[in-house]
Amino acid sequence: MDRIFSGFLLSALLLFQDPGVYGASPQLRGALCRTRPTDLVFIIDSSRSVRPHEFEKVKVFLSQVIESLDVGPNATRVGVINYASTVKNEFSLKTHWTKASLLQAVRKIKPLSTGTMTGLAIQFAINRAFSDSEGARVRSPGINKTAIIVTDGRPQDGVKDVSARARALGIELFAIGVGRVDMNTLRQMASKPLDEHVDYVESYSVIEKLAKKFQEAFCENVSDLCVSGDHDCQQICVSTDRSYTCACKEGFTLNNDGKTCSACSGGSAIDLVFLIDGSKSVRPENFELVKKFINQIVDSLDVSDKNARVGLVQYSSSVRQEFPLGQYSNKKDIKAAVKRMSYMEKGTMTGLALRHLTEKSFAPSSGARPGIPKVGIVFTDGRSQDYISDAAKKAKDSGFEMFAVGVGNAVEDELREIATEPVSSHYFYTADFRAINKIAKELPTKFCPEEDPCECKAIVNFQTKVEDLINSLTRKHIL
Repeated sequence: MDRIFSGFLLSALLLFQDPGVYGASPQLRGALCRTRPTDLVFIIDSSRSVRPHEFEKVKVFLSQVIESLDVGPNATRVGVINYASTVKNEFSLKTHWTKASLLQAVRKIKPLSTGTMTGLAIQFAINRAFSDSEGARVRSPGINKTAIIVTDGRPQDGVKDVSARARALGIELFAIGVGRVDMNTLRQMASKPLDEHVDYVESYSVIEKLAKKFQEAFCENVSDLCVSGDHDCQQICVSTDRSYTCACKEGFTLNNDGKTCSACSGGSAIDLVFLIDGSKSVRPENFELVKKFINQIVDSLDVSDKNARVGLVQYSSSVRQEFPLGQYSNKKDIKAAVKRMSYMEKGTMTGLALRHLTEKSFAPSSGARPGIPKVGIVFTDGRSQDYISDAAKKAKDSGFEMFAVGVGNAVEDELREIATEPVSSHYFYTADFRAINKIAKELPTKFCPEEDPCECKAIVNFQTKVEDLINSLTRKHIL
């Protein structure tokens, strides 16, 4: 009877949901977003290091960004500069006034396949692409001037001074780097703050994922700020009047930062150890993203001596314990220690690291507590150089709940072998280091103890909450 009643309440709740908050269809919600009037110029590298099929991926990225824009002479105007050793003006800001003609023009762009004169391309944008004669509008507070630079290599000319001149003229510069790009070059080109204007992807195969970021950057929402993105809300973004708030799912608590949710709250105890790949293939800039990934998960925990304890191990050709379980009893100290972690930058001995986890990290001498759930999070970006099967099996046979997170060239079979059953909820993969923050949002929801929904107390609490919400929504819609 209780389950039937709960089902009825859920049906009633869905009936009374406010569509402005819980979700019009994507088509309807998208209509609430308009783009600010912008003179937008794409500056795309088509040097010989960009293979033809990779250049097609760049064109798809351009098309996806254009699809989200309000295109027109009084709205957003778009131009494209194609460069290698020389610069080619594919089309200017005054050439196309409709989205359809823009998309057709993008499809016709061909790679130049010579050198990499990025500075020359930026100078061309200043002198010609953003000139009145090419359709650029007079600089004003109501018109944005933006350039998006996409490159995959080290330029053969200087970019620092010419980029500074572009920014001084009011041009907002976004720099996207791919593969073996020189990160210092991206920082020299981009506007500040750099974390909002510099992006990096491992390969052209995942550059399309950045389209959402630029859709958000150009979006000027009428009423629903959650249309353009989650605004770093860990679980739920709720639109309010020209603003937004973050919320948490049932059973989670919103932390003091107003964005993250504590999954392990209310006295839940857990011993959690991160096993982090610090091999050479990760690269320094990505290792910094891994440290942010760790701290994002730490933010979701109720850290204390009695509740969540955290340990950290880094491995490459050898294994190094950064700090054991229980050394730090608050989030601030843990996060500071993570930030101080130096990059080992050698091989990938995942099997050795798993043995260390089993034999040492979860030992009482390292701060592990008897009778407390043990969770291991293994993060790697490539194939192990040693045998992992026995060590992975021993970890799971010991009762440790093992999560495997892979990025880039990580081997799926190895990740699945590490992960606890059911593998589908203990295994994560992304091609792009920039996307691991999404995994960090989801992962804590998988390993914290949940109350049994069939217990009588849980049903009563659930019914009470739903009844209160129904009464509130009924008053809102009727009164």
